Amino acid sequence: MGIDGDAPVPPHRRFGEEGGRLSYGGYLRLPALLAQQQPQSEAPDELLFITIHQVYELWFKLLLHELENAREAMFEGELWQARHLFQRVHTVEKVLIGQVEVLETMTPQDFLEFRAKLEPASGFQSVQFRELEFLSGLKDERYLGTFRHASDTELARLRRRLEEPTLWDAYLTALSQRGLPVSDDEIMDSLLAVARDRRSYDDLWQLAEDLLTHDENAAHWRMRHVQMVERQIGTKSGTGGSTGAPYLRGRTRLHYFPLLWELRAWL
Repeated sequence: MGIDGDAPVPPHRRFGEEGGRLSYGGYLRLPALLAQQQPQSEAPDELLFITIHQVYELWFKLLLHELENAREAMFEGELWQARHLFQRVHTVEKVLIGQVEVLETMTPQDFLEFRAKLEPASGFQSVQFRELEFLSGLKDERYLGTFRHASDTELARLRRRLEEPTLWDAYLTALSQRGLPVSDDEIMDSLLAVARDRRSYDDLWQLAEDLLTHDENAAHWRMRHVQMVERQIGTKSGTGGSTGAPYLRGRTRLHYFPLLWELRAWL
C-alpha cells in the first residue's frame, strides 16, 4: 500500500503524471533557466538579444560534447560512430546559421537602444566558442590574454584545449591505424590514396568529408555573423574593443583543415 492507504503505482504506470517523481519543468530546471534572461535596459529587443546568445552557448556546449566524442571514436577506430556524431554536429551547425535570421529581425535602431549597456561585454569573450576553434584545430594562445573577465575555471579549460589533441590529430590516427603514413612529408600522399581508392578507404574518405563539412559550416556561420554585424552597426568598433566587422571579416577565410581543401587541387 502507498502512503495513507493509497495503492502503490504499478511499475508499468510510473511514467507520466501518475509516477509523480519528476516533472517536465523539474527535469529541465525551467525556473532557473528562465530566470537567466535579465535585461539591463527597458529596450524591448534586449530580451531577444539575450535569448539568442544564451541559446548559442547551449548549442556550443552540445557541440563540444559531440565533437569530443567524435574525436575519441576516431582514436578508437570506431569511424562509423564518429560519422554518426558528425551528422548531428552538422545539423546543429545549420541551426546556428539559421538563428542569425532571428537576430536580424532586430533593426539597428532597436539595437542602439541598449547597445551602450553591453560595454565591455562582447561575443569575442565567448569561452566555449574559442574552445570549439581550439578543438577543431585553430589554436591560438594569444586569446588567453584577451579573456580578462574569464574565471580561473574558464581559463583552465582554454589551456586544456590548447594542450589536448584536435580533431585533425584524431583523423591522422585513424589514417595510421590503416597503415597510411602521416608524417608532414607523406600526409598528402596518404590523403590522395584515400581519395583515389574509395573501394579500400571509403570510410576514411567519408570521414574526411565530415571534417570538411564541419569546417565549411563554421565558415558559413562566420560569414553570416559578419553580415549581421555590418547590417546592425556598420563599421563601428565592437563593444569588447575589437574593430568589429573588419576583424570578423578577416576571419571568414580561416580553415580548420587546410590540407583537405588543398587536396582538391591534387586530385
